[in-house]
Amino acid sequence: MAAPLEPETTPEEYRQRALLLADLGRYDEAAGEIAAGLEAAPNEPNLLATLARIHLVAEQPAEALRAADRANSAAPAILHTLVVRAMALTDSQRYGEAAQIAVDILRNWPGDAYAQRTGAALLSEAHNGQEALNAAWNGVRVAPAEAEAHLVLAVVAARLRLFDLAQRAYAEALDLDPAVGEAQRDVGIVRLERRRWAQALESLADQASLPTEPEPIEETPYPEPFPRPYQAPDRPLPDEPAGLSSASWSEPPPVSVPAGPVLDPSAETVATVRQAVLYGTNWTLIAAVIAGAMTLASEGISRVWAALIGLLILGGVTFWLNRKLPEPLAAALARLRAHRRALASAAYLTFAAPVLLLFYTLVGGVVPLVVGMLLAAAAEMIVLTARNREA
Repeated sequence: MAAPLEPETTPEEYRQRALLLADLGRYDEAAGEIAAGLEAAPNEPNLLATLARIHLVAEQPAEALRAADRANSAAPAILHTLVVRAMALTDSQRYGEAAQIAVDILRNWPGDAYAQRTGAALLSEAHNGQEALNAAWNGVRVAPAEAEAHLVLAVVAARLRLFDLAQRAYAEALDLDPAVGEAQRDVGIVRLERRRWAQALESLADQASLPTEPEPIEETPYPEPFPRPYQAPDRPLPDEPAGLSSASWSEPPPVSVPAGPVLDPSAETVATVRQAVLYGTNWTLIAAVIAGAMTLASEGISRVWAALIGLLILGGVTFWLNRKLPEPLAAALARLRAHRRALASAAYLTFAAPVLLLFYTLVGGVVPLVVGMLLAAAAEMIVLTARNREA
């Protein structure tokens, strides 16, 4: 008598096994389970969204974005696929697209507690400012008894350097759920959002003087009773819940939010890139003039000179920027592209001009030298014009 056939493994069973493995920190095996499930169901959005989360935890934003894009194509306008796609876009430094998804989440799920707090946090990551702060306030209003809503408000406020508000919000999160204090050390992907916000807050803790471990709360930092602990700086009071007197709580003073998003390049980044542009362009102009003059004696020697100086300029500018910038060079250029396009253009022209010296080494002739000089002059003109305009 033939043995009965085993029931076929469903995509959800593959996903559940992947979640269990991920909770143990075995992300490679979890990804293998998802891959096995995708062989049977290549466009299953839950499998693809879970795969994207695994890649996010493994710090592989490009792979996470590919999986999230497939999940979103298979099931557009599904909340959890939009969330993971926004996180992957942010980790890939595509802040504008991530911010747009966050705005869509906040607009399309106004009464969903998870959507509101997650949308606020994602908007804060991609383009922090008054809009992100308003969204974080709304997340607390929608779910005042959920610790993660207060955690998100703490993160948004800390990024805006509203440290008093951040400390009060974080204290309330700890009071509601002391496990929030250990969330940054969680493993797995089920609590990915909570861990992500907790890690972001931990990175700001030194500036904000926020506690990183749960401690006994001696007094409640918010006026009682809940759920009306505080008021957003630019919104009217919500409708009064039954049984709650307006005299039982007080409003904090209005919050002043710094102008501009937190992801704007810092003044130090702008000044450093400007100085690098001036150094790089001046050396390129001098090198091109000397190389042109050396052709009168020997074009071969001129080409060798151009190659050596071109490489020195490229390497020197890159090395100097990596040492002086307060953040990685790629991140700084990404911020400049988003918020200081003229300076970003000047930076790229500064890198392109010495390349023309190398091109001259290969083909000869005065045209590469002239083009390189024009690019260097254009970059220097952009920086000097912008500096004079600001002055």
